[in-house]
Amino acid sequence: MKRLSTAEAGFAADFAALLDEARETTETVGDVVGAIIADVRARGDAALCEYTGRFDRMVVTADRLAITTAEIDEAVAAIPAALMAALDLAATRIERFHRAQLPADLVLPDATGLTLGMRWTALDAVGIYVPGGKAAYPSSVLMNAIPARAAGVGRVAMCVPTPDGVLNPLVLAAARRAGVSEIYRVGGAQAVAALAYGTATIAPVDRIVGPGNAYVAEAKRQVFGRVGIDSIAGPSEVVIVADGTNDPRHVAIDLLAQAEHDEAAQAILITDDAGFADAVAAAVAAELETLPRAAIAGASWAAHGAIIVLRSFEEAIPLVDRLAPEHLQVMLPDPEAFFARIRHAGAAFLGRACPEAIGDYVGGPNHVLPTGRSARFASGLSVFDFLKRTTWISSTGVADPARALAEIGHAAVALAEAEGLGAHARSVAVRLRLT
Repeated sequence: MKRLSTAEAGFAADFAALLDEARETTETVGDVVGAIIADVRARGDAALCEYTGRFDRMVVTADRLAITTAEIDEAVAAIPAALMAALDLAATRIERFHRAQLPADLVLPDATGLTLGMRWTALDAVGIYVPGGKAAYPSSVLMNAIPARAAGVGRVAMCVPTPDGVLNPLVLAAARRAGVSEIYRVGGAQAVAALAYGTATIAPVDRIVGPGNAYVAEAKRQVFGRVGIDSIAGPSEVVIVADGTNDPRHVAIDLLAQAEHDEAAQAILITDDAGFADAVAAAVAAELETLPRAAIAGASWAAHGAIIVLRSFEEAIPLVDRLAPEHLQVMLPDPEAFFARIRHAGAAFLGRACPEAIGDYVGGPNHVLPTGRSARFASGLSVFDFLKRTTWISSTGVADPARALAEIGHAAVALAEAEGLGAHARSVAVRLRLT
């Protein structure tokens, strides 16, 4: 764990080094992924079945790629009622928040008499990738599928690997609760290829969302343009801004909640109290002795964790904005006032009783967020990712359309001629009887 202090002469260089630290995978998989995509495009279901046998250790035929309603029924029936209630609570809150985001169409009467407008429409089909290797994430199903449904997407197809043929009941329950249309037992780059280009069994989609390993991320990168994607997500991260009146154990656990995602995750504490910093560091060490994922969290904390001690919290504002963290926790007496001055963060959690883990499951806002400082220019997943805008101009409501066109048409002719586009100029000019 790195310890930095704004009072030290070398702080600027040390902080710059922290910003530049590479946490993304250095594994080069582009050629392998490209070959898999090409194979799926060429051989379709046969390639999917072959790769599923090779990577997920299970024999599957094309007629078994789709997970059936009966399989989902059986899996869901085995889930304890309390767990289903928790899933439903999360889904209800996520849906409520995302439905509130739906934008209104724009109709703008123009001074010329023309009417200008913008119309929102949902995508036809969306593909969701859900990891199914080391861990399963029903919360990720809810966060990706519910905004699509709230936006009005008619078809939501989900791909999830099932190593050794094992289905995760809660993932299937989450898919059903979120309104997923179809589920396929396919993972990896081959699943992304199938969603992008289609096979005999899996129809193509318009956008692919959801997290995955390096192969999935590279596949999404390569099919972008054929379909839309959400982002190329990197390792998870949190920045916690806290004063010395907080419970050091609470802050330590909040830091470890990000560190336990994977060894490349990053957790940073920013405080003005050196004694409190020491107490949090000690509490992290104590928690690691009993944490179930201590090996992962400990490796993350040792390699990428940091504590920054300030002379005053005024110094924290520019530091947070330069970090542009995926998650920002503000545990100060007036967290709203501090957050009001922050420009760059994927999601913020304000107050001592609002840990980031609430946002991962039941808060309501989406947990699919920009990483790797991309919150400087990107936002978290929302209904807007499943909508597109179409602008329009209408002259049908104008009593004298020719007069309305004349108001602005001469300028259009002049600009088109200046650009050397004669047909553009003429298409307006003939209506103005200039040619």
